[in-house]
Amino acid sequence: MHIVVVGNEKGGSGKSTLSMHIATALARMGHRVGALDLDLRQQSFGRYLENRARYAAAEGLDLPLARYQPLPTVDAASLQAGENLMDRRLSQAMGHFEGTTDFIVIDCPGSHTRLSQVAHSLADTLVTPLNDSFVDFDLLARIDPVSGKPSAPSIYAEMVWQARQLRAAAGLKPIDWVVLRNRLGPQEMHNKRKMGDALAALSKRIGFRVAPGFSERVIFRELFPRGLTLLDLREVGVERLNLSNVAARQELRGLISALRLPGVAVGF
Repeated sequence: MHIVVVGNEKGGSGKSTLSMHIATALARMGHRVGALDLDLRQQSFGRYLENRARYAAAEGLDLPLARYQPLPTVDAASLQAGENLMDRRLSQAMGHFEGTTDFIVIDCPGSHTRLSQVAHSLADTLVTPLNDSFVDFDLLARIDPVSGKPSAPSIYAEMVWQARQLRAAAGLKPIDWVVLRNRLGPQEMHNKRKMGDALAALSKRIGFRVAPGFSERVIFRELFPRGLTLLDLREVGVERLNLSNVAARQELRGLISALRLPGVAVGF
């Protein structure tokens, strides 16, 4: 199994939308896809998938669907000495996919939790959506207020570094870390150029690739209640896509290509 983790310790960066589109794109290409939502409070990714299953059943549609696995309940009395409850829950959920899944897409919460920390150490591919703002950039690195250049890794980058160390100690291959510039505005603004320069400089220092994500589009908020993605529009009666939808599909195609997942040839 190839594990794709969508992570960022800041809420509102588009993690659940991104997770849903990655999982659905892979399922549409014929891959067997499992899905986990580690945000135990909001469960946006899990609800998105449940909405999709219910809508498809109600409308008689055969929509490609990732197999969603909620984290099982574990009796604390069954834990071994020193064993963490959340580790056991995640391990059991992962076990449901063993031998039946090509990819697992894991959506992490917008905060630092034990589940998120462990999931990052499991990631073969780590996708970090980042709003095009220096407020969000601060999660990756501190900016020198005088020079305007990155001065030191910040809290989230430190967690990724720790996950990389754990994988190296276990003899696993390195994490392929991709940072997505999400919700880009259409204009070429001064801040947009500065963000691009800062990310390019930081990528060389702490080891990630930069790729474009999704622009800000109303359609993403409209699709959630029915569990639909950009790839499902024709199946629900949208015969002609408007220019915004066509551009959004192109962004998704570019994103899947940029992830360089094993055995994935973009075909939608």
